[in-house]
Amino acid sequence: MNAKLGKNRAMRLRPDVTVVSRIFAPEPAAASFRLEALVKALLEQRAAVSVLTTIPAPGTDRDARAQVETQTGAGDLLHVQRVQAKRDETGYIRGYLPYMSFDIPAFFRLLCAPSPRVYVSEPPPTTGAMLRVLAALKRRPYVYYAADIWSDAAQTSAPSWVVRALRVVERFALRGAATVIAVSDQVAARCQELGARRVAVVENGIDTEVFTELGPDPLPVAGLSADEVAQTDWLVYAGTASEWQGAEIFAEVFAEIAPKFPRARLLFLGQGSSFATMHEIAARLEPGRILFDQVSAEQAAAWQRQARACLVSIKPGQGYDFAYPTKVLAGLACGTPVIYVGAGPAAADITENQLGLALPYDPDVLKMALTSVLEGRLRSGETRKWVQEHRSLRLTGQNAARVVLARIRH
Repeated sequence: MNAKLGKNRAMRLRPDVTVVSRIFAPEPAAASFRLEALVKALLEQRAAVSVLTTIPAPGTDRDARAQVETQTGAGDLLHVQRVQAKRDETGYIRGYLPYMSFDIPAFFRLLCAPSPRVYVSEPPPTTGAMLRVLAALKRRPYVYYAADIWSDAAQTSAPSWVVRALRVVERFALRGAATVIAVSDQVAARCQELGARRVAVVENGIDTEVFTELGPDPLPVAGLSADEVAQTDWLVYAGTASEWQGAEIFAEVFAEIAPKFPRARLLFLGQGSSFATMHEIAARLEPGRILFDQVSAEQAAAWQRQARACLVSIKPGQGYDFAYPTKVLAGLACGTPVIYVGAGPAAADITENQLGLALPYDPDVLKMALTSVLEGRLRSGETRKWVQEHRSLRLTGQNAARVVLARIRH
């Protein structure tokens, strides 16, 4: 027994894997889900894991945070260290100063910490670049988990000099990685074009134990009673809403049709730069028709179960046309059809498997679709079964863990 305890203490002092990310569970975001699944899979393989991340955004469920840090791991095999970082008015770590407010202190913390056998980093590329320098000093490999290509996305809104600078930083992060994990074939191809030496594709998944068809009702929002929640026809958008998602299209179209459907409400769960615009649109309507909240993943699942449809968008031409939003999988896993607007490979899955509606990014087309949903005319197939068979987060985590552990055994 004492020998085992000694081994565990040693693993905690010198982890096998150190994950470095500005975002981690319980913040409800695709990156959080992805990294939590990776950590769980590593722990199942008895790898000692340390996570350096940020203190969650204000309003994040403290009980969910404690659950992640006590139940995700196995005793001394997991250590989560949380640090302060600059957030914007929506509670999101977004922009180069906020990124650096995490990256620079993280560099010095990691420099003084025991060296793991391998590091893992998520975007932004500034974190990957920081980790390349650190890993070189520590003589350790690192794995870069590329969910998207940031410099491609920046082309649509940033000045050309910013795009060029970001491209240099992103190339530096990708080229130094022992392996890059890409979430799709399209992302993998771009990573290779930017100089990644070795790329493994691990598609995103969703936690089918959290996002379920059966479960508790959602907690009332904005002063509504439980009866009012139950009697409402909900449309739910759950997740980040930034300029590349273009989620304001849902608020704009709902504002047009709201008078025709007095029982309907639109709920946005999450944060992002588009929330200010959506609040302005909501102010044009009577109070309570368009609502906003930030909730735990469990509550997000409860709201998506309650919804007539879950809403997801990718605005074309923003540099994210190859993205596959995890929001799609979350809604489907809850047994709810998805209304998907815009570009991306998710549209083909939705259409081919009757998982909802995949539409162009067009307000008039969306207006007809939401009208169909609220009139009860939308039909869909076995959405949860499809997710379980094709996009389980557990499988995603296991596949990513194999890639990371291969660098230890290399």
